[in-house]
Amino acid sequence: MKRGPRRDFLRAAGHALAGFLLGLGFWFALSAPYERLLAGTAEVLLRAVEMPAVTHLSSRDGEILVERGDLPPAEPRPGLPAADLHFNLALLAALFALDRRPWEASRVAAFLAGCALLFAVHAAALFFQVRSLYATGLGPWSAAHYGPVARNFWSGGFHFYQVAGRFAAPFAIWWLLRQEEGTEAREGPGRRRKTRT
Repeated sequence: MKRGPRRDFLRAAGHALAGFLLGLGFWFALSAPYERLLAGTAEVLLRAVEMPAVTHLSSRDGEILVERGDLPPAEPRPGLPAADLHFNLALLAALFALDRRPWEASRVAAFLAGCALLFAVHAAALFFQVRSLYATGLGPWSAAHYGPVARNFWSGGFHFYQVAGRFAAPFAIWWLLRQEEGTEAREGPGRRRKTRT
């Protein structure tokens, strides 16, 4: 018996909703350790391009706290909202749940690989956010250390993530890993037919 389009749509919608809620639950439960890991990773990246290496990032109460060892004591030490960076994990979970059998080992492995790729995106976005803060958010210190090109580059890069990248990244990752599943599905019957002849 063939499935109707309405039944397929309802199945996909139910899977997506379940995946989104499950992803949202994990996101709430694991946000604090995830933000610590994210801050530590972005700090390593930032310090790798600094001379001298003076940036220190930490997380607290949903914020990434930015500290520079060379800032005057009177300068504010800003906190960056962390949830804006990584809430799209729930969207990634919803997309992977659209599969007919998302619980199969190959799809779970693909989802975990997608999470790893999304983590790399989050670390890069935080890198750009901190550099954007340095370039535009510290008043006279920013003007003294960053020129117009650098200010536009770092602030524009992070603005792109805020407007489009944080929504596009889960779709791009899902599409990339989904393509592999589709290729295997298309090649499978042909291979089976070939072995029968």
